[in-house]
Amino acid sequence: MKRFCGSEFWNASLTLYTDSPDLTPCFQNTVLVWIPCIFLWAAFPFYHFYLKQNNKGYIVMSILNKVKTFFGVLLWLICWLDLFYELGQSRVQHPVKVVTPLILGITMLLATVLIQYERLRGVQSSGLLFIFWLLALLCAIVPFRSRIREAADKGVTDQLRFTTFYIYFGLLLFQLILSCFNEKPPLFSSIVTDPNPCPEYTAGFLSTMTFWWFTSMAIKGYRNPLEDKDLWSLNKKDTSEIVVPTLLKKWETEKAKVQRKNQAVYSTSSTKVLNHVDGGTEEAGVLLLGKNDTKQPSFLKALLKAYGSYFLIGSAYKLMQDLIGFVNPQLLNLLINFTMQKDAPSWWGFALAFLMFFCALLQTIILHQHFQYCFVTGMRLRTAIIGAIYRKSLVITNSAKRSSTVGEIVNLMSVDAQRFMDLTTFLNMLWSAPLQIILALYFLWQYLGPSVLAGFAVMVLLIPLNAAIAMKTRAFQVEQMQYKDARIKLMSEILNGIKVLKLYAWENSFKEKVLQIRENELKVLRKSAYLGAVSIFAWTSAPFLVALTTFAVYVTVNDKNVLDAKKAFVSLSLFNILRFPLNMLPQVISSIVQASVSLKRIQCFLSHDELDPDSVDKKNIASGCVVTVVNGKFSWAKSDPATLHSINLMVPHGSLLAVVGHVGCGKSSLVSALLGEMEKLEGEISIKGSVAYVSQQAWIQNATLRDNILFGKPYNAEKYSSILEACALLTDLEVLPGGDQTEIGEKGINLSGGQKQRVSIARALYSEADVYLLDDPLSAVDAHVAKHIFDKVIGPEGLLKDKTRILVTHSITFLPQVDNIVVLVDGSVSEMGSYQELLTQNGAFAEFLRNYTLEDIVEEDEAIELEEEEEDFREDTLSNHIDMVDNEPVANEARKQFIRQISVISVDLENPKKMSTRKRKCSERKAAEHPPDKKSSAQKLIYAETAETGRVKLQVFWEYVKAVGPILCLFICFLYCCQNAAAIGANVWLSEWTSDTAVNGTQTETSMRVGVYAALGLTQGVLVMISSFTLALGGIGAARTLHSALLENKFCTPQAFFDTTPLGRIINRFSKDIYVIDEVIPPTILMFLSTFFGSIATITVIIASTPLFAVVIVPLAIAYFFVQRFYVATSRQLKRLESVSRSPIYSHFSETITGTSVIRAYGRQNAFVLISDKKVDENQKSYYPGIVSNRWLGIRIEFIGNCIVLFAALFAVIERNKLTPGMVGLSVSYALQVTMSLNWMVRMTSDLESNIVAVERVKEYSETETEAPWIVPDKRPPEDWPTQGKVEFNDYSVRYREGLDLVLKNLTLQVKGGEKIGIVGRTGAGKSSMTLCLFRILEAAAGEITIDGVKISEIGLHDLRSKLTIIPQDPVLFSGTLRMNLDPFEKYADEDIWKVLELSHLNRFVSSQPAGINHECSEGGENLSVGQRQLVCLARALLRKTRILVLDEATAAIDLETDDLIQSTIRTQFEDCTVFTIAHRLNTILDYTRVLVLDKGQIAEFDTPTNLIAKKGIFYGMAKDAGLA
Repeated sequence: MKRFCGSEFWNASLTLYTDSPDLTPCFQNTVLVWIPCIFLWAAFPFYHFYLKQNNKGYIVMSILNKVKTFFGVLLWLICWLDLFYELGQSRVQHPVKVVTPLILGITMLLATVLIQYERLRGVQSSGLLFIFWLLALLCAIVPFRSRIREAADKGVTDQLRFTTFYIYFGLLLFQLILSCFNEKPPLFSSIVTDPNPCPEYTAGFLSTMTFWWFTSMAIKGYRNPLEDKDLWSLNKKDTSEIVVPTLLKKWETEKAKVQRKNQAVYSTSSTKVLNHVDGGTEEAGVLLLGKNDTKQPSFLKALLKAYGSYFLIGSAYKLMQDLIGFVNPQLLNLLINFTMQKDAPSWWGFALAFLMFFCALLQTIILHQHFQYCFVTGMRLRTAIIGAIYRKSLVITNSAKRSSTVGEIVNLMSVDAQRFMDLTTFLNMLWSAPLQIILALYFLWQYLGPSVLAGFAVMVLLIPLNAAIAMKTRAFQVEQMQYKDARIKLMSEILNGIKVLKLYAWENSFKEKVLQIRENELKVLRKSAYLGAVSIFAWTSAPFLVALTTFAVYVTVNDKNVLDAKKAFVSLSLFNILRFPLNMLPQVISSIVQASVSLKRIQCFLSHDELDPDSVDKKNIASGCVVTVVNGKFSWAKSDPATLHSINLMVPHGSLLAVVGHVGCGKSSLVSALLGEMEKLEGEISIKGSVAYVSQQAWIQNATLRDNILFGKPYNAEKYSSILEACALLTDLEVLPGGDQTEIGEKGINLSGGQKQRVSIARALYSEADVYLLDDPLSAVDAHVAKHIFDKVIGPEGLLKDKTRILVTHSITFLPQVDNIVVLVDGSVSEMGSYQELLTQNGAFAEFLRNYTLEDIVEEDEAIELEEEEEDFREDTLSNHIDMVDNEPVANEARKQFIRQISVISVDLENPKKMSTRKRKCSERKAAEHPPDKKSSAQKLIYAETAETGRVKLQVFWEYVKAVGPILCLFICFLYCCQNAAAIGANVWLSEWTSDTAVNGTQTETSMRVGVYAALGLTQGVLVMISSFTLALGGIGAARTLHSALLENKFCTPQAFFDTTPLGRIINRFSKDIYVIDEVIPPTILMFLSTFFGSIATITVIIASTPLFAVVIVPLAIAYFFVQRFYVATSRQLKRLESVSRSPIYSHFSETITGTSVIRAYGRQNAFVLISDKKVDENQKSYYPGIVSNRWLGIRIEFIGNCIVLFAALFAVIERNKLTPGMVGLSVSYALQVTMSLNWMVRMTSDLESNIVAVERVKEYSETETEAPWIVPDKRPPEDWPTQGKVEFNDYSVRYREGLDLVLKNLTLQVKGGEKIGIVGRTGAGKSSMTLCLFRILEAAAGEITIDGVKISEIGLHDLRSKLTIIPQDPVLFSGTLRMNLDPFEKYADEDIWKVLELSHLNRFVSSQPAGINHECSEGGENLSVGQRQLVCLARALLRKTRILVLDEATAAIDLETDDLIQSTIRTQFEDCTVFTIAHRLNTILDYTRVLVLDKGQIAEFDTPTNLIAKKGIFYGMAKDAGLA
């Protein structure tokens, strides 16, 4: 080296052992200059490759760019000026003077070229050059100082060199500053056009590394709660448009590869089987056997190929971070060494302190880059998997669809895709954890030798303990989920049938059932709390136990082993590094296992068979015929027997073909076959032109009514209104709150069956297809509406008269008007021809007619009888009620009454479950006398639930503290203080121990030292266990009190509340919010308290050892507070936005799955894929800032943590003369741990604020107003009341809710005991209200009701309701035994129950069941027919047998036969009771004592039926309409 430089290369006394250090000129001219050059040249090839791959378009030359390039050229010239100056000398003294400027000059040239090359490739800010300029500048600082000192000592020797160096230094500084600024975005990039681009795309290198670009959102979120419009667009690379095709391409290649391999193996057997499907089961067997050995395409490979390379960048960062992590313990070692050497120059200490700081800083930046890459990979995986599953679900065959339910497929999307997303974060731990463990053990071995193995053994032994705890916890979780599901199911039933519970006064019995389940649930929670406490004990004590065993073994093995500060605290910091990988490994492995299960499920779904798009031939077509089927043989799955066989059809253009046959003969299958939905085993199908399809079960999207009809076609007002008219939808639009802009709920929940079907027909009409396949569209609508639609749409005079129509129907009335009829019997065509031809043949068709005619005639009569009297309102609303009112605008009044009726009684005979949701969308009109504007937003019956924004009030925390118990809370905090005191005690003791002076090379009193250390450490562990357990118990106590208050209140809430609140919202309180209170809040508080007290402890220790530290604590705390507030406000809102935008993905998906056949028939697959992609992107748009916010926070908080490390080390150096090495070790090793707990503390604050809202929501619903008390002790009526059953209304008025019109106005009437009263009137006249008043479901607005002289408003509700009986219109049953449904309080004996079953004609059915009266009813009584359910309600009434019976007569739910049974039973069994009947069929009340006719809430007529008919008033008119007068 001396020959090369002309002086020595390294001189320790010049550099290290002096108070003013310097480096030798040789070192300065070689190493310091070469480091940046080597870096740039080493990185260049990789960077060049990267730029070739990623071209973002070129950037126009800007002033910034010109200046950079100019400075680059200048630098190059200056370097070469030195070179030529040296060469110009007569002889070169030392090679270094030529070599160094040469290398430097070439490097500067490369840097200048890179500036331009990057511009052409669209790089806005260069990380590589930034690092290069920074390195060059840092390396130039040493010569900068040396030259000034030299000049000061000896004067300037070499003027030119001196000048060029300082120019060089200045230029480097300029270049560094310039490289912090950004170029403009490339020409034509999407950023220019995007209204709200993500600033990350244009962020500079520094900004990207520190996530500075996110700050604008953090500030915005702090000022005002974030909204959708504040979110940035998703980066192009993360959108579905880019991400999904990438994966699909790789997956297709995987599939193709596997297919090629499999084909080679099975080509012979499969060809045979395909050629003759029915020929020989052996070959099929061979094929099936073969199927099992075939290779499945690997979805994992596809994922790796698509996203592996991006993920690897993250892994590279992780590797760097792991290695840097081990530098700080080594620096700590040097620092403790330094404090032991009293004569060492103090700049060593400062250098070490700053080195520790920079190391920690670098580690922070690298770690968060690693996380960013992992999370983005996870996000892309989720997008891609959801996209792939969605696309697949549109093309899978029906047999494949049957193998997995809608719920399961939605789970693939929500749960399984989520698991992949979660796994990517930890996946690197698989190799990183072992690496960290090996490195840590290696370094520990250096300090403590083989005793390390003792500590490591303890760690390894703790792993199975943790695993066992995890297994057990999972088992408890499963058990608890079962209880939770049972509780929610019961609650949802209770809320669905709350009205019935109130009418029967059954609340208590059901409340007990819920509480019983809840107790079991809390028991399991308590068990898992015990486990949790043990596991936290293991997790907290692990590092301590390890340290304890290691140190104890170390000092006892050999007397000569001295435990000094260096060994103890460096080992402790290494043990802390070990703690993370050891705890993570079991978690990572379990999540890998979960993800592999998910992988299999997704792979299986994506490998399902797809429908053959060419099974229906759209090209080749016989002349004249639009639809032809030749020798068709079809099945639902390849393995199933054929559903349809030998089908031959030819449908000429413009004809109407009817398909008839008995139930299950294959009519719908035929339509599906024409759509290509079935497996074609033999034959040919061809269809000419486009197809429109109306399915039997109408499929409705969650969109506006208009969008449902347009279905993606452009809007044409004229065509649209003519279609609405033809489909009889105009009257419905009158009623819907927003007209055709009304949002239709999921599955068309706020439309009746008939309305859904008509919307479905309108959609088909609007699509203007060539061929119409109508699968029994008229079954769901009333007879007269069916006739209207047939005439206006389908029939020979309808809108479709020129189109080809295939109509599946049961209604024989329309058959004479069709062109041809196909009769199907058992899956094949038995006859075909026109109506007349088939009648004359007297075959299957004639028999079919004979079977159906009777029924039809009965139906028609009923329809006519009902039509004028009271239309079943769900159906074809208001089509006949034009005569309802005389003076007011007809439609408006009708609408008012309709809404009034629906919001109270809400009859839905198809499905009791729909009650609540129907009301949800219905609007409330506050006595509007004029039709309000259709689109006004003020017509909400249900007000939207407000999303919480802004900070959570302290009041809410106080509510929770009160629920836990304030004294218990203080006790928990006290325990946390104690445990931290014990931990500090143990470490302080350790530092004392390490400062024991060694006598003759051994420490005395080691056993006492070990003993006390062990005692303190174990005390800490036990305290942790006790505190976590106490906290869990407090949490469970709070959960119990909050839930029971909520339950108590909901059972005492008046009916009006349930009418105006969607059930989903109440259920949500019982499920989601209670879950959060049970299982989310306690662990969050636990983490918060432990990190909070941990951070306090750290700071206490540092201040105690170096009091100077107190000076910096205030500014750091202020910075911390600000970062924390900014983060919490922003991240809380981002979480809310993310969860709001997540559910639409899944609901749209489940909607799509149920409607795939419709979507395919109309050819709308691509549009739906786009909608789904858009929803996923919307969701990721709020998810992405959410991940970045965590990175942003992490870097800032860890920076504060690193400052703590820096100051702790600095002050230790400053005060080193007062401190023992043990105290220095203690203080700095505590500081090294603090970053983690600071970071988690903010996260937990945020989580706590997000989740504590649940307490507020539960509290809100526990404090709604309640109805009158159930029992008024001093007003209880006598036991046998009412003895006569005499009912009086005195000037009685009532309204549904505050602010609405009166429904009954000043009723006054007397009913003697034992009278039978019929109540009739038009819809909305107040008939039902009158009966609800008797039960005080509605409370009087004025006047009163007395029963046998007792004012009902004065007694308790249960006393009143248990003495009256009602048979409601829609029978509600609860899941449980039949016995429980009749007698929930178990008051009656079994004989009584059998007796009433006999009277209600149910005994045959019940005795035929194996369980008898303990026969299980399913939810809502689904496993009984509607008629049977109605009879169960009758049995309930017979069992109670009270003096007063109210009968709300069932309209359409029941067949005539059951109805007659009920009427006759009532006549005989309730002979001496007072009976009120709301009559829909007048013939049932013609023999009653009196009939009450209500009109607009007032008594219009009240007399005996004969007198009323003679009077020729309203009643006469109704009787005449019904053909009774």
